[in-house]
Amino acid sequence: MKERVIFTWSGGKDSTMALYELLKTQKYEVVSLITTVTQGYERISMHGVRISLLEQQAGAIGIPVDKIYISKTSSNGEYEAAMKARLTDYKAQGIKTVVFGDIFLEDLRKYREDNLAKVGMKGLFPIWKRDTTELANSFIGLGFKSVIACVDTKVLDKGFSGRLYDRQFLSDLPAHIDPCGENGEFHSFTYGGPLFKKEIPFTKGECVLRDDRFFYCDLIPRT
Repeated sequence: MKERVIFTWSGGKDSTMALYELLKTQKYEVVSLITTVTQGYERISMHGVRISLLEQQAGAIGIPVDKIYISKTSSNGEYEAAMKARLTDYKAQGIKTVVFGDIFLEDLRKYREDNLAKVGMKGLFPIWKRDTTELANSFIGLGFKSVIACVDTKVLDKGFSGRLYDRQFLSDLPAHIDPCGENGEFHSFTYGGPLFKKEIPFTKGECVLRDDRFFYCDLIPRT
């Protein structure tokens, strides 16, 4: 019998790869994708992707998405309280494991595991310590399709925002930038590949700079 788990879902390539690796084991049933959404913007927090695309993505994968809303000025405390309340609900349903797409940030993993321990749950990290160059090339080689939705201009040129995540993108990245953007250099939206029943159509809209730092490319749903 498969263990029932929930999956913290950003909509990006690392989440996608972690879900792919998790499902490949055939040991787990993913009950829900959990995504943090910024109220007012109605977009995936940090990534800036519209929730309509998130919902299409979940539909194409075939797993329901559970949106957790936080304010535009959310603090760690607000985020933690919202997550704790939702996780407590899942724990009451007998779910004990939460899956993450983190790769190598030790402090982030400890933060997640400490918070999970408070509600009597544990974390699972399917792509933990994978070499990020190998992981990036595996993602592309498997046929997944992703687009860069946000760039941190403190470390990477804004021109990378809106580009497809492909081998040319990896080749053009400066040497000091992690190929998976694990340090927050960029965020992505996956719109097709092995997990998807169909590709999610979109067009690229306006690109905007927010907080004098993050350069977002608006991805507009296309019918």
